[in-house]
Amino acid sequence: MVPMMERYHGAAAAIVLGLPRGGVVVALEIALALRLPLDVWVTRKIGAPLNPELAIGSVDSDGNLLLDENTARLYEVSDRYVREEAELQKEEIKRRYLKYRGVDTAPDVSGKTALVVDDGVATGYTMMAALKSVRNAGASEIVCAVPVASPRVKKKLDGMADEVACLSTPSYFGAVGEFYRNFAQVSDDEVDECLKQARSALDGQ
Repeated sequence: MVPMMERYHGAAAAIVLGLPRGGVVVALEIALALRLPLDVWVTRKIGAPLNPELAIGSVDSDGNLLLDENTARLYEVSDRYVREEAELQKEEIKRRYLKYRGVDTAPDVSGKTALVVDDGVATGYTMMAALKSVRNAGASEIVCAVPVASPRVKKKLDGMADEVACLSTPSYFGAVGEFYRNFAQVSDDEVDECLKQARSALDGQ
């Protein structure tokens, strides 16, 4: 995946943005290889009632909502549930920014090339929300970088980013974890450590 983005190596106006939590681990390797700063960009999925792992949509820090209308109808999800869950996830976004960045807001990406990284995309809603909000925040160019994606979602990402760097789009796609030997849960502390490691590497250049 890194060779696909080699032209951004050391670029003055480029930044790598990891989607917490798992995406930050992948983003660290990209940031180190390309000698670019690493930061986080937080969006949150909205899970279906009684099945929180199934994304019916996503929300960004400004409350902008992406909703899978078909899935929401299938699970008979009410507008009230979506509003309440979106508010809860907005608070979690602020908490994570405060934890990882020391402030409850996103990094400034205005005029920058943003390499937006996750560990993979299944439904793609957190990534799509991230790409949309990074665009709204004024990024001049957006690269979506993921190791693996479902073919259907990859087509959607192609329409939202200036470039999509993706290693694999397997025809059968159940869950992102199926494509990893080790897909252990990433903690907040591990995200903090990734950010510190990236800063140390840049300081040591």
